[in-house]
Amino acid sequence: MARLAMALLLVALAVSGASAGSSEAETNANPIRKVVTLLQAMQKKVTEEGEKEKELFDKFMCYCKGGQSDLGAAISAAESKVPAVGSDIETSEAKLVQTKEDLKSAQTDRAAAKQAMDEASAIREKEAASFAATKSELDTNIAALNKAVAALEKGMTGGFLQTDAAQLLRRLVAKKSDMIDMDRQELVAFLSGSSGESADYAPQGGEITGIVKEIGDTMQKSLDEATAAEGESVKGFEAMMVAKNKEVEARTGSIESKTKQIGELGVAIVQMKEDLSDTQAALMADKEFLQELDGSCETKGKEWEERSKTRGEELVALADTIKVLNDDDALDLFKKTLPGASSSFIQITSGADRNRARALDVLRAARRGAGKDSVLDLVMLALNGKKGSGQGKGTFDKVLQMIDQMIEVLKTEQLDDENKKEYCNGQFDVADDKKKAIERMLSEEENALEEVTEAVATLTEDIESLEKGINALDKSVVEATEQRKAENIEYKDLMASDSAAKDLLNFAKNRLNKFYNPKMHVAPPKQELSEEDGIAVNMGIAGTGVAVLAQVSAHVAVARKEAPAPPPGTWAAYSSKSEESTGVIGMIDLLIKDLDKEMTEAETEEKNSQADYEKTMVESSAKRAADAKLLAQKGSAKADAEAALEGHKERKADAGKELMATEKYISSLHAECDWLIQYYDVRKEARAGEVDSLQKAKAILSGADYSLLQKSLRGGR
Repeated sequence: MARLAMALLLVALAVSGASAGSSEAETNANPIRKVVTLLQAMQKKVTEEGEKEKELFDKFMCYCKGGQSDLGAAISAAESKVPAVGSDIETSEAKLVQTKEDLKSAQTDRAAAKQAMDEASAIREKEAASFAATKSELDTNIAALNKAVAALEKGMTGGFLQTDAAQLLRRLVAKKSDMIDMDRQELVAFLSGSSGESADYAPQGGEITGIVKEIGDTMQKSLDEATAAEGESVKGFEAMMVAKNKEVEARTGSIESKTKQIGELGVAIVQMKEDLSDTQAALMADKEFLQELDGSCETKGKEWEERSKTRGEELVALADTIKVLNDDDALDLFKKTLPGASSSFIQITSGADRNRARALDVLRAARRGAGKDSVLDLVMLALNGKKGSGQGKGTFDKVLQMIDQMIEVLKTEQLDDENKKEYCNGQFDVADDKKKAIERMLSEEENALEEVTEAVATLTEDIESLEKGINALDKSVVEATEQRKAENIEYKDLMASDSAAKDLLNFAKNRLNKFYNPKMHVAPPKQELSEEDGIAVNMGIAGTGVAVLAQVSAHVAVARKEAPAPPPGTWAAYSSKSEESTGVIGMIDLLIKDLDKEMTEAETEEKNSQADYEKTMVESSAKRAADAKLLAQKGSAKADAEAALEGHKERKADAGKELMATEKYISSLHAECDWLIQYYDVRKEARAGEVDSLQKAKAILSGADYSLLQKSLRGGR
């Protein structure tokens, strides 16, 4: 607005100066045409500047809308994520506390079960020791009583009284409190040999014998009851130990499971807290950046509205001025009035003309080095308007005042450029630092992402390898079990067949001995067979009762169509083959020995195979348990790595968005500041030249001697 006001004022001065001209060349051409042309050029320049600024403003607002949309989506996602993660943390922490309590309870229950087992074992040991002592004592006493009864019944009283059994019986009777006193006295007297009857005791009297037998029966009954009670106690103890062992195993499994769960929950809680902290920090940063962006966009929008309003007012003023000056009636008026000005303007002093001319020379020289948008044109226009006037120094007061205002405007514009340049450089530094930090963080996340991805792949391969190994181990166990079953069946078939063959050979040998060696024949024991047993014996090989577990191919008789051949010749007179039978029996004995050897070897091989199989099963079970445990650890590690992978992906995506927003901001800074920074020195130098030229023109118009001014300036340099 300041520059527009000065331009209009100078135009008015130019118009008034032109109206006072008296040259013959100016009488034919209307001088207002130059003013209109200059105004039209100004109008065009203002319009072009508006179009360029509109393009820059549209780009900036596009950046604002895109940045606000991206930041809004990121903030919305973070605001939704923060309470969800917080809720998950609270749930996991509550679950962790409950799991710890369950672990403590399981440990307490397991310790109580073990203590109960220890206490029960101690009690069982005491009961077993007590029973053993009681049984030993009762067995000893019963044996002594049995000896006493046997001696009394055989009439060997005198010899018995001298034995250890009699001494033991005396002590027993003395300690036995549940006897009738008369029986005790009589028995003690007998055992002491004090009664006269003891030497002549006859078994058939039976009184002492009855007392001893009664004592023996009582002790035997006590022993039976103690034995039965001991058996029941052992059964109860074993049942209790089985139950407690199962309880301990269950509690141990629960403790291992709870311990693993506590570890997993602890890791998950730490990861969720880190995720929550990162999300909250990112949310705060996004909100701050969005707030700054909103403020910047709003400020820029207000600035654009103000600039658009000012430019519109400037264009309206220019258009109105052009319309007024370019009107046909106005042109006719100027043609009539401008040549007929008062002659007083022709009688202007030559000193003022020289000053005007010298000032114009200075301004023209400075104008050649200035840019297109120069305020010197306006001053030159104003001075040209004063050409030929006869006024004195006071004639240039308005021009001098306008020069002072222009100098202030130029200084203000230079100060604005300096502030703008400082702001741009500062923003570039801040934005570049932020971009480098984000790029560094993005690089770190990419490296971490690559490492975690590789770790997940490695864990996946390890898990697949372990699963294949467990499946192969299970398959080999099944195959080994099937092979062991087949070998055992083969062993049983071999033993059954060899046993049957051995029985059959013994039967054949015994049958030969019955005929050839009757003394060596062993008659089978006589036994009454049931109908079923008789059938089984008759179904054996050749009625021997020896059965073979083998399939016998059926022989089917084929009907003959030809006539039978004549019968063969028969035997001669019978003769015994005793000598040949001896060789046959020897061969049978050799066959029996071979069968025994084969059975022994098969039995040994079966035991070794069974032992190897059991060892293999134990080792396979241990390996499978170790592999299963390792598989669970690998699975847990993989889950942790995958969770970390997702975290790195999210942080990488967030960093990418932040980097894009920063680059957009830097791009907007370039659009806003590049032109100023590029032409700052040129504008500063041109503006300084304009100020210097204006000051020189002011000095000349104020009546100073320009030649002296030049000398002083040269001397100052």
